[in-house]
Amino acid sequence: MSTCNFLTFVVILLNLNTMKNLIKFCAVTLLILTGCKNEKVANETKQELVQEIIAFDSFGTKITKDAALNSDEMLAKYYDLKVGDTINMKFSSTIKEVCSKKGCWMKLLLDDKTETMVRFKDYGFFMPLDANDREVIVEGKAFVQKISVKELQHYAEDAGKTKEEIAKITAPKTEFSFEANGVLMKKI
Repeated sequence: MSTCNFLTFVVILLNLNTMKNLIKFCAVTLLILTGCKNEKVANETKQELVQEIIAFDSFGTKITKDAALNSDEMLAKYYDLKVGDTINMKFSSTIKEVCSKKGCWMKLLLDDKTETMVRFKDYGFFMPLDANDREVIVEGKAFVQKISVKELQHYAEDAGKTKEEIAKITAPKTEFSFEANGVLMKKI
């Protein structure tokens, strides 16, 4: 083998070795960049959760604010339901009223005249008594039901109504209801 051919052979080997190293370098760089991107996404997710914790008090099952309907959208869903129908939903609204005895229910506004009665799954948590007018996000089951006179009178008593006001309740009422498994309440 001549010297020229030997040198050409060595250059080709070095180039092959360099190509392998270049391929390895590119692969490692790609892995590092992908890992950094995933770490960035994880950090952004953690940061969003921290912001949510700072902005909201949580009650019941931990929920997120993602994909919550507004109260107008929720009202439209209720109008599609019949007595006995149930759908899983998440929506945001404003608290109109909270049970004044222990916070075991609340009424949320759907529009200026319409509200939904919210109770808490398995009587497992309660809202603060001073939560009126606070913004909330609730997740759970929406349904329409007929409420008996006796139950309506009980709720009126819980709300602190007078005996005269309670006595005026004489007919059952069809109502938009909600069983919340989790609530986020915006901090003041």
